Amino acid sequence: MLKKFTALTALLAAMSVLAACGGNDDAPDPETHTAANGDEFNDADVEFASDMIQHHAQALAMVDLTTGRQLDPEVQQLAEDIRAAQAPEIEQMTDWLTDWDQPIPETVRDHANAHGDGEMEMESDMPGMMSAEEMAELEAAKGAEFQQMWLEMMTEHHEGAIEMAQTEQSDGKFGPAVDLAEDIESAQQEEISTMESLLGS
Repeated sequence: MLKKFTALTALLAAMSVLAACGGNDDAPDPETHTAANGDEFNDADVEFASDMIQHHAQALAMVDLTTGRQLDPEVQQLAEDIRAAQAPEIEQMTDWLTDWDQPIPETVRDHANAHGDGEMEMESDMPGMMSAEEMAELEAAKGAEFQQMWLEMMTEHHEGAIEMAQTEQSDGKFGPAVDLAEDIESAQQEEISTMESLLGS
């Protein structure tokens, strides 16, 4: 009987130790990584930077299509604002991925003919991304039709970016990436309001 009691006591003690280890709030998040430069980031940060680089690149490709076209001054200014904001953000996120020893994704702007089935299929999984067919249709549009289509597509594109930014804010670990996600949500929501106003005028 004493042996059984001793064995039971030992078992309970072992279970207590295991429970204490499992409930340790100081234990590191299993998906958190530390870069050589000291950055602490997680898989959500990597996904945000990788996907948003590609997402921004397509927005810049849409901005590129405005070159040489007769657009309302407000639309032309909006296109330039998007270029001015998103090009540096791509560079920033590329620097993060480099620091974290993560691959830099290819984008539609890396190729002269950016309509490869594999690449476009990958990108279409992201919210707000345009298909190759939609981009070709936009490029072929003329005059007022182009402007209308561009505003509608960019609004949808921005809505997708906001969705991605909100995911980063809830799941991300790296402070500067979370801050950038907040900035993207705020700026692009404001631009959506501008575009909706232009579409309604």
